[in-house]
Amino acid sequence: MKSDEALYLELVSGDMAAFDELYRRYERRLFAYILRQLGDRSEAEDVYHEAFMAVLKERRSSRELSSFRAWIFQVARNLCRNRQRARDRSRRAITKDSGDLVSSPHAEQLIVEREAPLALRKAVMTLPEPMAELYRLRSAGLSYDEIAETLNIPLGTVKSRMNAMLGRLREEMHKCNAM
Repeated sequence: MKSDEALYLELVSGDMAAFDELYRRYERRLFAYILRQLGDRSEAEDVYHEAFMAVLKERRSSRELSSFRAWIFQVARNLCRNRQRARDRSRRAITKDSGDLVSSPHAEQLIVEREAPLALRKAVMTLPEPMAELYRLRSAGLSYDEIAETLNIPLGTVKSRMNAMLGRLREEMHKCNAM
């Protein structure tokens, strides 16, 4: 089986079958990550397609990628952030115009996986956004190196944040179990 990077190089050379294979490989995992970020299936589908449109656009630059996987997750992450900012601006405009209080959903609620035990879901909901983002990326199957590349931070920072996140999850789960 060809690596993602080899397929990307084939795509750069004009092989659209390589694009189809990359699209297929990432359909479940990347889409699930985007869906957890946005919490809306329709928006997640749009962002997934936008991410792969970026792949097609980027191939013209012949940019060499050390990790296609980290790069495509970074593209998706940025697109999700843009969507969330647009949503927030829209909510603020509606609130300002109508004078009503519009409550925004908590970002932590968007990352809770349905199949996770209740204690874990509660613990994840308490994480601050930087830790919640680490949780989402790791849950999507990215390695620490890929997370570092996706977030554009040093590997050591990823490791220390993951350690802190795991400690916090353990504490929160212990609190839930103690109740």
